[in-house]
Amino acid sequence: EVQLVESGGGMVQPGGSLRLSCSGSGFVFGRYDMLWVRQAPGKGPEWVSGISTTGDIPFYADSVKGRFFISRDNAKNTMYLEMNGLKPEDTARYYCARGSSPTTVPTRDDWGRGTQVTVSS
Repeated sequence: EVQLVESGGGMVQPGGSLRLSCSGSGFVFGRYDMLWVRQAPGKGPEWVSGISTTGDIPFYADSVKGRFFISRDNAKNTMYLEMNGLKPEDTARYYCARGSSPTTVPTRDDWGRGTQVTVSS
């Protein structure tokens, strides 16, 4: 059974930092591009970042470029999202996903259950 499990979310003040993790199991982690997708209440899913199978090539949405940093450790079947300079508009549920492209959001069948990030003073 394919499983993607996110962790590391929480509540943080504006300007703060969080590190999200995504642990994959039930599939060959290193064979998939991996992505982070977020969804705020009342809004559709938004692609945030993606990374190639080897971790050499990261991609970022303009809204997070320079603040968020994606990485992966295939030996640990884990992907990370370092989030710095958080803003209230970053508040959302963050999902990790596996895909055939680091910039194309797959169907929800390939998403985890998500972790909540709330940025508020």
